Amino acid sequence: MILVTGPTGSGKTTTLYACLNEIKTSEKKIITLENPIEYRLEGISQTQIDAKKELTFAAALKSTLRQDPDVIMVGEIRDFETADIATQAALTGHMVFSTLHTNDASGVIPRLVDLGLRPFTIGPALTAAIAQRLVRRLCPKCRESRKPTAEELEFIKKELGKSYPKKGVSQVYEAQGCKHCVDTGFKGRMGVFEIFKVDRHVEELINKRASSLEIFSTVVKEQDMITMLQDGLLRVIEGETSLEEIERVLS
Repeated sequence: MILVTGPTGSGKTTTLYACLNEIKTSEKKIITLENPIEYRLEGISQTQIDAKKELTFAAALKSTLRQDPDVIMVGEIRDFETADIATQAALTGHMVFSTLHTNDASGVIPRLVDLGLRPFTIGPALTAAIAQRLVRRLCPKCRESRKPTAEELEFIKKELGKSYPKKGVSQVYEAQGCKHCVDTGFKGRMGVFEIFKVDRHVEELINKRASSLEIFSTVVKEQDMITMLQDGLLRVIEGETSLEEIERVLS
């Protein structure tokens, strides 16, 4: 099972579709359960959830498993029954994609426990947890470079740690505005991410009911996980977005 987390409008479903598009083949039976169906993908079976007709995520998931799918995408896990069925599906060999509402990737596990799942079933079922946010991309036609202040450099260096570029940071970019971007200074959006895999050590932490802070500290130290803030700052250094935008979204 792979879970993507973030607030409403952070692009979670788009990430799931990108995953499905990457792995789909004519030999794989892929079924999605969605509310609403946001994209149409050829070669997969997509199901619209309708609670008024008692077709909930949990009910649809039970029915879907009887069709022997290879891959299942559940639009959102929001209750114990859906979480339990999805976990059991993952434990019995199905590949399951879904979303949760938590602040970061490490919050996925305490959230599943809060929903009522037993820790010893989460570890074997969960493969990875992803968290994401969407930030606006600087308009390439009018973005303007400037020298970062001493405070900004100190902040970037402190947050990036080992990921801080050896050559340093000589410039950052900020929004200006032109006809191309309708005077907003931005053109399009992109995701910033963090992801960790559930290895033996993380599984031990899950069984001990460790807090999200303990899990976060462990995966940063042992898996060198790049956090969403670090990913955003790397995009700032590359000139793709601004410090102000990263502060607005990830502060």
